[in-house]
Amino acid sequence: MTGFVVLAIYIAIFVGAYLVVTRIRGARERDFTSLKTVTFGDESAVRPNRWAGVISIAAIFVLWGMFTGSVILPGFLHAPGPFEGTTSFSYTVEAEEGHRDDAMVTVIVHPREDEPDLYEVEPGEGFAKDDIVSVAQWRSILVKVHSNDEISKNDGAVVVAINGQSIAPGETVSVDGGTVTLSDKGTPNFAPNPGWQMEALYLPPPEDVAVRVVKIAQEGFRNTSLVGHLGWSLMRVVGGFILGALVGIPLGYAMGLSDWFRGWFDPVVEFMRPVPPLALIPLVIIWAGIGESGKIILLFLAALWIMAIAARSGVSGVNISKVHAAYSLGASKWQIMRHVIIPNSLPEIFTGARVAMGVCWGTVVAAELVAAEEGAGMMIMTASKFQNTDIVIMGIILIGIIGFGIDMLMRWAERILVPWKGKS
Repeated sequence: MTGFVVLAIYIAIFVGAYLVVTRIRGARERDFTSLKTVTFGDESAVRPNRWAGVISIAAIFVLWGMFTGSVILPGFLHAPGPFEGTTSFSYTVEAEEGHRDDAMVTVIVHPREDEPDLYEVEPGEGFAKDDIVSVAQWRSILVKVHSNDEISKNDGAVVVAINGQSIAPGETVSVDGGTVTLSDKGTPNFAPNPGWQMEALYLPPPEDVAVRVVKIAQEGFRNTSLVGHLGWSLMRVVGGFILGALVGIPLGYAMGLSDWFRGWFDPVVEFMRPVPPLALIPLVIIWAGIGESGKIILLFLAALWIMAIAARSGVSGVNISKVHAAYSLGASKWQIMRHVIIPNSLPEIFTGARVAMGVCWGTVVAAELVAAEEGAGMMIMTASKFQNTDIVIMGIILIGIIGFGIDMLMRWAERILVPWKGKS
């Protein structure tokens, strides 16, 4: 249910921001001659809308704060939180003789990190006695109502109603602050209302992740600094990517220029392309062991096939009229390769390089599962074993930031080195 609410809010923010920004931009736009330029379908004419990017990131953090109860946001923006406080429900017990009696259960729902003091309650006068229990938010508790009753389950007594509503094993009744489900053995199980917010165990608020970043930046993690962990991951990714590019690009050129190379290597490349790098981990361990070489080889294989296909596609996509024009001007095969094929294939290669780098970053976490002492992936996996979700999210965000930075650097290099992209 919460997931649908988050999706609905996100879509509403997207639509609302689009309508507002386009209306403002349309009101400011007075030069109608610029609208005569045909841009629909022209990829080179499409540039990211900066306002859309800013609002998109802000919306993600707002939703994160809304559904985690973040102190960064004002209270009125918080999604309904889990129930906290004192509630109660009555239960009806029927003895074998058909006699019935009611009793009251008081439930104290408290934050997970707190442990409230249970006060005494008067047991009442009937054979069913009142009880008091405590339960943490997002948890449930079996209320052993027969433990202090004069007639217990051993004497044939059964719970037949909650708050006057008939109930049978497996059925659920809504009560103030939660629900009561009768177990298969006839014991009421109280679950407090979880609300729409996520428990910090599964999704901590943004400020908790920020505090964890500062703490690990100062103290390190498992005897290695945060910069050291990120540096090891970056070194492995760049090393595997460079090796994959050094082998994959020439292989792709050979496949694009020679029918023999195409026929020889195409089945291998097309067979390995859909195989996820994670499936190769056992084989890499057998071949290269659990040292650094195994991690680099795994990342090399993650980048190799992507770079080969990108180079092959780049060569195959060269406009044949340009080749014919070069031949008619007396160009040699090397000159055609140097001045026609390589320049026109570079856009496809840069695109493949960006994809390959993203796949390598996605694979480094798995690569560092294999006996790694340093690395962002090792940090994430170690933290997950101890349910340190804030460290896991911190590692994911940092990997994403570094990957995004590398992608931006590659885009910049593409604009500088391949200024003719998108132009005839």
